[in-house]
Amino acid sequence: MQSAETDAAQEALMRFVRNFGLHQPERTPCGQPLPVSEAHAMVEIARAGRLRQVELARRLRLEKSTVSRLVANLAGRGWVHREAADGDGRGVLLVLTDAGATAAARQADARRDRLTVLLERVPDDQRAAVVRALQTLAEAAVEPT
Repeated sequence: MQSAETDAAQEALMRFVRNFGLHQPERTPCGQPLPVSEAHAMVEIARAGRLRQVELARRLRLEKSTVSRLVANLAGRGWVHREAADGDGRGVLLVLTDAGATAAARQADARRDRLTVLLERVPDDQRAAVVRALQTLAEAAVEPT
């Protein structure tokens, strides 16, 4: 890849991160007063229904100790309940509380609304290409294991 292409991609990505608010770690880009890592955790737990804490760490690509603190914060908010995993004395299973499910739904609505507004600003004939480019970029960012 040529240097000019890399420079242009870097500049565009940095502008997107700032303009979308991804550089503000204490609130989501959709304006929710929640650290981004906690918002991502809520998405994963809501999707799974019940999720082992080690699996959450794997999905978020965070260290176990970081996820332990993150889960403690969510539990402190009353959004996550921790249970012992069946057949594993040390395993922890995470489940959203009713308040957590409500918060996760509120976050999902805010995220959907923000992305709808953003995509509406993209010309109709370019929208599908933008979505495909984001999907391609996300896949390219996956580190080989």
